Amino acid sequence: MTRLTPLLDHNERFARDHTPVPLGLPAARLVLVTCLDHRIDPAALLGLRPGDAPVIRNAGGRVTDTVIHDVSYLAFLAESLLGATGPLFEVAVLHHTQCGTGFLADPAFLHRAARATGVAETVLGASEVADPERTAREDAERLLASPLVPATVSVSAHVHDIETGRVRTVTDARYPRRAAPTGPRPQ
Repeated sequence: MTRLTPLLDHNERFARDHTPVPLGLPAARLVLVTCLDHRIDPAALLGLRPGDAPVIRNAGGRVTDTVIHDVSYLAFLAESLLGATGPLFEVAVLHHTQCGTGFLADPAFLHRAARATGVAETVLGASEVADPERTAREDAERLLASPLVPATVSVSAHVHDIETGRVRTVTDARYPRRAAPTGPRPQ
């Protein structure tokens, strides 16, 4: 028995009426990057349903190299396998207030966390979200500046207020400032 065992009853009810969603472009033409915080439920928060949007989650919802690689791969899939052209999708960076990674802004806490986990301070510090408006904007800019994110992918930034439940936009959707690729994408 595991802690998941009691939840498997819910899965049985889910599976009875389940209709699989075919592989294709996300219906909302959106990819969401957000925090793994258990208080954040992107589906409930934004009214998403299966097939609407891939959700990439990590500590702080930060744009890491791995997130950039995931976005690049999703764009490749949309272009190559699905034949999508023109604007592919928007990446919405969604940070939130009261993020547990905000504690990492305290150098003493960061040092203790690094010693306890074996993760380098620079790596842990990169996930810090003490000022979600600032970090959401920074992460949107990081995506826009990456040569791995094609010019056919737009990027926006948002902040979810844990107290009110509201999401507000801090950076409207923009495309990278470079020409859209005309030939095959670099390997």
